[in-house]
Amino acid sequence: MRVIQKQTIYQVTFMPRFFPVNAYLVEEPDSLTLIDTAMPFGVKGILKAAERIGKPIARIVLTHAHSDHIGGLDALKAALPDAKVYISARDARLLKGDGSLEPSEPSAPVRGGVPKPGAIRTEPDVLLQDGDRIGSLLAVATPGHTPGHMAFLDTRNQALIAGDALQTRGGMAVSGHMKPLFPFPAMATWSAEVALASARKLRALNPSLLAVGHGNMVERPQERLDAAIAAAERKLNTHPERNDIHAKNRT
Repeated sequence: MRVIQKQTIYQVTFMPRFFPVNAYLVEEPDSLTLIDTAMPFGVKGILKAAERIGKPIARIVLTHAHSDHIGGLDALKAALPDAKVYISARDARLLKGDGSLEPSEPSAPVRGGVPKPGAIRTEPDVLLQDGDRIGSLLAVATPGHTPGHMAFLDTRNQALIAGDALQTRGGMAVSGHMKPLFPFPAMATWSAEVALASARKLRALNPSLLAVGHGNMVERPQERLDAAIAAAERKLNTHPERNDIHAKNRT
């Protein structure tokens, strides 16, 4: 396990050399918000990192319902019974094992490690919508990797925790744009086209720091974000204005 702090964000990384899986602790004045729970074997490490910081985990927030982001949820909730659990209203269905799509959504199958029905016992306390607030964090709907994927912006400093909307391992990329050195986020992406629209939305937030589910944090990421978005556009042979329309229709 590796812990790195930048601004108000602590990145807790498991298997950093082979298959990095990140969880994040966001520091508030009197508590911590945990974003994603990594794999089941990471629970003790997350609790130990919080103990070192010296503040309690009061909130557990999930970017999406893939197994490498929710794997420790049940054990953490058992260890932290007073912590409230947050997930988007859309991905709450995936958390229950329901991979069905809404009529307005692209018909591509939901990919990645979606839990089987009943595999996750924890019930969310709060179902998030775009624009909701969790302490200092702003919830930003970023569908694409999953239908209900969310990112979270620390409004105090513009640090952005983007989940799997983007990756930095193997090179910065928009979800769905495969990087040969680390292809797994792309392989688990539901809609690359919708993910591209979400990446543009995140770029418009002008983040001071980019923190993702897989890979190192990047300070002042604007140029690298622009390059990743341009590469995804070329790959999909799409037009920015077309995807902007899609984004408005789906958020």
